[in-house]
Amino acid sequence: MSIRDEQKEQRRQLIIDKAIELFAKKGYADTKIGDIAKAADMSVGLMFHYFESKEELFAEIVRSGATATNTPLNMNFENPFDYFEGFLKMLLKYACEQPKVLYLFVIMSQIQCGGVPESVKEIAAQTNQIDQSAEIIEAGQKYGYFREGDPYLLAFSFWSSIQGIMTHLAFNHQLIENGRIPEADWILDIIRGEKR
Repeated sequence: MSIRDEQKEQRRQLIIDKAIELFAKKGYADTKIGDIAKAADMSVGLMFHYFESKEELFAEIVRSGATATNTPLNMNFENPFDYFEGFLKMLLKYACEQPKVLYLFVIMSQIQCGGVPESVKEIAAQTNQIDQSAEIIEAGQKYGYFREGDPYLLAFSFWSSIQGIMTHLAFNHQLIENGRIPEADWILDIIRGEKR
């Protein structure tokens, strides 16, 4: 890759990073393309060389959030409980190291709000972590990996807890700076069975 191509890619990533933060803090509708350009320290015209519209930029961000949501499906685990434990520990580590992970959680939760383009909602709808997790929980309950109860509600409780924690940390960075984040085991206890 040439130096010019590297600079172009760095500038594109800067736009994405600034947009993630602004979309998370202000929402899609209230974030203007000019706000993103200003945060990225470039003209609106230059920004349009990288993304044709705010919707295209937002769709790119949601697509990356959806891809990250499906990460656990591509990981190898010895048992179904490890699926949740491994992903959660990885997620908490990344949340401490990269604030944009937290902001992606906020953005993904805003998708169902008004003012978000339908095309973006369709991208987000391709992932359904609760349904996927419920299937894993149901299969693992037979072997004691997960507590008894409605698999969907257990998955719903688990992911809602994570969503709430990530959203809170996104706007309270001092908790991370002070090392005050919940332990993975506290969250895992929501679904933990006798065998774990």
